[in-house]
Amino acid sequence: MHIAEGVLSGPVIAAGFAVAAVGTGIGLKKLDFEHIAETGILSATFFVASLVHVPVGPSSAHLILNGIIGLLLGWAAFPAIAVALLLQAVFFQFGGFTTLGVNTTVMALPAVLCFYMFAPFLKKTGKTAAAAAFACGFTAVFLSALLLGGALYFSDENFLEVATIAISTHIPIMIIEGLITLFCIGFLKKVRPEMLP
Repeated sequence: MHIAEGVLSGPVIAAGFAVAAVGTGIGLKKLDFEHIAETGILSATFFVASLVHVPVGPSSAHLILNGIIGLLLGWAAFPAIAVALLLQAVFFQFGGFTTLGVNTTVMALPAVLCFYMFAPFLKKTGKTAAAAAFACGFTAVFLSALLLGGALYFSDENFLEVATIAISTHIPIMIIEGLITLFCIGFLKKVRPEMLP
């Protein structure tokens, strides 16, 4: 889901950096000392998971794990994802420096939104918590795909077909990420329930 250099328009790049800067600032302010290690581990998990990607036009399809990151970190998902994307741009040329703000926004904003939408249901038992966990993983990727498509479309209307392809190729990933989030939350509820919001 990394958008490459030279694809986006100036206003979209500026808006992406603005949202990413505000989100990262809020995330750093809310990040307390006790959760720095957890944030680093989840940032590394995001870094590794999104290394295996399939190119799709000016973007790519890969695991994102932003749903689980959002559930566990809340606003701290912004700095965690921003650092991982920066390192990917430096070491592997995934995405780019001019698109760093947009890529961060595309992946971190849905993570924070899903935190607010689904975290209250995780403390419940049975099917409610399981459904919320699956929906969180699914919805985070769905919203990221929509933001990706919007960034491409608002850069150039000719990207509408590419945006549609990018969104449709992420449908299997939405389901996979929903299942991963479901299993991860179920595991954490058994062994480390204090990690859940």
